[in-house]
Amino acid sequence: MEKKTATAQVRLPPSIKNQAEGILNAIGLSPSSAIEMFYRQIIAFKGLPFSPTLPNAKTLKAMNEVEERKGQSFKTVDALFEDLEL
Repeated sequence: MEKKTATAQVRLPPSIKNQAEGILNAIGLSPSSAIEMFYRQIIAFKGLPFSPTLPNAKTLKAMNEVEERKGQSFKTVDALFEDLEL
């Protein structure tokens, strides 16, 4: 007779765990349900349900620019657009 459940143990940084669980909670999913959904997608796709690739130079540059601007604020929308050169 096969067990009805099995345990999967994962080690990850606490900040990643907390952020992900906050999002899951907001959409009404438990971590266990989300992991089961992920595993089911792995089975359905016969692999990861996304393509793990390295970002190209343009994407990497954009990601770095976003990181540099983190926490930056503007007094007006016009000031933001001016800074973005739009």
